[in-house]
Parts: sequence; C-alpha cells; structure tokens
Amino acid sequence: MKNGNEDNEENEETGIKVILLGESGVGKTSLINAAIGFNFNEKLSPTFSSSFVVKNFIKNNKKYNLNIWDTAGQEMYRSLTKLFIKNAKIVIFVYGIDNKVSFESLKSYWVATAKEILGDEIIYGLVGNKFDLFLKEQVQEIDASNYAEEIGAKFSLASAKTNKEGFSSFLEVLLDDYLEKKGEVIHSPSFELKKENYKKNKLKCCQ
Repeated sequence: MKNGNEDNEENEETGIKVILLGESGVGKTSLINAAIGFNFNEKLSPTFSSSFVVKNFIKNNKKYNLNIWDTAGQEMYRSLTKLFIKNAKIVIFVYGIDNKVSFESLKSYWVATAKEILGDEIIYGLVGNKFDLFLKEQVQEIDASNYAEEIGAKFSLASAKTNKEGFSSFLEVLLDDYLEKKGEVIHSPSFELKKENYKKNKLKCCQ
C-alpha cells in the first residue's frame, strides 16, 4: 500500500522543452513523428512555423513530458525560430547524412545561434538523419562524431523511415543526461543506431 505522498510523487508530471534545429528538408518533422509512433510519410510538406508534440517518459516514479518543438529551417524564418529556442532544456541539431550543406549549416549558423541564446550548460544532441540513404552519404560518421564532441553534444545516427524506435531511444538518452545533470540518478538502457548495425539489418531483411 502506498501513502499519499508516494501517490503524489508517482503522478508528478514535469515538462521539459526540447527543440530540433537544422535546415529545411533534413527530416526534423519525420523524426518527431517517428518518436510519437506515426508512420513515415514521404510527402510531408516543409515546416513553415513552429509547433510541438508531447512525448512521455517515466523516470524515478515521475512522468516527464518532453515538449518537442519542430522548427522551420528556411532562412526567411530564422528570426522567428530564435524566439522558440528560448527556455529550451535540450537542443537537438539535425542534418541529413546525404546532404553536406545541411551539416555545414549547423557549423556555420545553428550551433552558434543556440549557444548564444542558451549557453553551454544545457543538453545538446547531434543527429545524422536519413541513414537509410547511407549509399549516398556525404557526411562521414567520424566527422560528425568528432564535431559532436567538439561542441559538447551527444551523437547518434537515425532513420525516421526505417528505424522509428531509434530517435525515441536517443531522446531518452538525452533526458537521462538532463536528469543526471540536475542530480537525479538514472539507470536506463540506451540505444544509438550505428552504421554497421544498420547495414546488417538492411542486408538481413532484404536477402
């Protein structure tokens, strides 16, 4: 039997703002849709504003609501996107592994912009999306991994099309980092999509 305090703690909800940043077309919306269980849609239109969805995780008998913000990547909307960066606790930079320009734009604009607004003390992640297009790879995994280390971000590859669970698992890893930084001890499994694992799964499924 649980006492009243235990019931209150178990039902406690905590909202945490997460924002995805990167150029238009890198798949930010598709990653978010995958995280909340939607099927991949090849015909998604570009995002022209900002909106958020809620993804829930249970940690330490608390329900944490990740308020995951999708943002427009087009240059004309950058001043508006800056407004939505404020108060974020977790920032995820996204590029397409088949699009070197999208990776270079993170280095030249998005990372500096986020850090100017939020500083270095929050949780940062870097995601190379569209790994199902690894045969068209323009950004080497080692280069992205080294850059993530340089900017103090955790790195993962992802495919919203063929690995719906991967990005959700990465969100949980970043949430764990956030909670640990606040002094909460978290022990939960983590998963990152690695190139060799993807290729093995791809070959296995398609033989």
